[in-house]
Amino acid sequence: MIFPVRHRPVHGRNGYRRHRVRHGTDAVESGRLTILGIAFHNARRPPRAGEHDVRFPPVGPRRRAHHGTVTTDDSRYKAVCSRDARFDGDFFFAVSTTGIYCRPSCPATTPKRQNVSFFPTAAAAQGSGFRACRRCRPDAVPGSAEWNVRADAVGRAMRLIGDGVVDREGVAGLAAHLGYSARQVQRQLNAEVGAGPIALARAQRAHTARILLQTTTMRAAEIAFAAGFASVRQFNDTIREIYALTPSELRTAKPGRSSRYGSVGTANGGAGVPLRLAYRGPYAVAEVFDHLAARAVTGIEEITGERGARRYRRTLRLPNGTGIAEAGERLGAGGWLECRLHLSDLRDLTTATQRMRRLFDLDADPYAVGERLGAAAALAPLVTRRPGLRAPGAADPDELAVRAVLGQQVSVAAGRRLAGALVTSYGQPLGAPSGALTHAFPTSDRLAAASFDELGMPGSRRDTLRTITAALADGTVSLDPGADRDETEKALLGLRGIGPWTAGYIRMRGLGDPDVLLTGDAAVRAGMRHAGAEAVDAEAWRPWRTYAMHHFWNAAADRRRPGEA
Repeated sequence: MIFPVRHRPVHGRNGYRRHRVRHGTDAVESGRLTILGIAFHNARRPPRAGEHDVRFPPVGPRRRAHHGTVTTDDSRYKAVCSRDARFDGDFFFAVSTTGIYCRPSCPATTPKRQNVSFFPTAAAAQGSGFRACRRCRPDAVPGSAEWNVRADAVGRAMRLIGDGVVDREGVAGLAAHLGYSARQVQRQLNAEVGAGPIALARAQRAHTARILLQTTTMRAAEIAFAAGFASVRQFNDTIREIYALTPSELRTAKPGRSSRYGSVGTANGGAGVPLRLAYRGPYAVAEVFDHLAARAVTGIEEITGERGARRYRRTLRLPNGTGIAEAGERLGAGGWLECRLHLSDLRDLTTATQRMRRLFDLDADPYAVGERLGAAAALAPLVTRRPGLRAPGAADPDELAVRAVLGQQVSVAAGRRLAGALVTSYGQPLGAPSGALTHAFPTSDRLAAASFDELGMPGSRRDTLRTITAALADGTVSLDPGADRDETEKALLGLRGIGPWTAGYIRMRGLGDPDVLLTGDAAVRAGMRHAGAEAVDAEAWRPWRTYAMHHFWNAAADRRRPGEA
């Protein structure tokens, strides 16, 4: 039976507009046809251009604005024609004649405009029946910087899904973190990113499964459950649908070491899971490693090698066990950071990967940051000097909060020594030490009842440490990726001994907020004086004030180094 098609324009929140395709009185959404209450999932085909639900935010303060911003399908098509890698992860395009979706920089022959449609997420493209391109590996792109900036429910949900909350707790768990009903979360995500939480998590599971297939010798059944699939059949069906290959075929189709796209590494599960963590634009890797090296805590972190060829290693506390992550300073020619994960439970692969991405700020948009900050006279020389400067986040936000308290009113080196003593006294010993890595950072539960006499700190500081760890342990303060940043900062300021600097620092690094400026920080003030910047100018730097602060920190450090201007 053929149903007449009609397009109904639907206006959503914040001025968004879309067209929902309806066949008769039965909605077709995400490839599912429902007739008289019966859902038919096998009636899916790649739609023709314009036939599916495609939505992008309008131009506004929440949308990033860098050189060459794309706001219409025609401008997106121009980005595709020029194979502009700046927009990888910002949107995806699909070709109706081939049934394939790609990243904007795909090296394949550019399709005709009338055959191209655009999607805000890979999950939305998959939900419309398209499979991933085997040449450009669109599932391996950097994440959209928009989710780091946005503080609304959708932005928070995207960060939580990336951390694996749906795999661990389901949609109900995601909704509980956000303070919404599961139906509200589903509706908002469908409206703004073209896919619901299950579809977004499914796309992420498929990417995790591809990594394990191509970098380990694990059996397919083991990979299915490690990646978060409920059954081997679901795993097989998803891999065939997204990659148009069986798991065995996908394993043999892995890219070589010279490939720009996808994960890299030999199939050797005993040596950990090797990854290529993609980023966009210039990446000031030396400054990131300098930042981490200056704060590396003995027992849980280690930096080896000479500048330019350093290797950073650290332990991770994860939902299902512990792990060790290592990353190299030498960047891949195609725009990636080499990383290797050694996990006690491979179900933590998605979570560990996302936490390393946040630590190294790999989803940042240096074009947007550079354009906004470079327009300020005081910051322009600093931006030119360090293009692609990043703002390192945290692999463990609870750990970062404890370290922030330890660093109150003392030097970076002194805070580092205190954290090392804390790890030695209260940390969880690893089953087998790995180089200088001997412990995982202690849990908030354990620290909440600790005396901290071994640290030799003033009594008021020990009280503050117990206060914040107790708040983290009982949930009074939550630092998960989807936490409401304003509410979290307010809750932190309500704790005895937590002032604006500590709360702002935790918000910046623990919650990954790109728009924090710690005007009370002595090094920031010194950098601002050196650059000729004034605090009253800071409104013009939004929403990237965190990056402005890192430029000021580096400017102050340059002044302290002999021979630096």
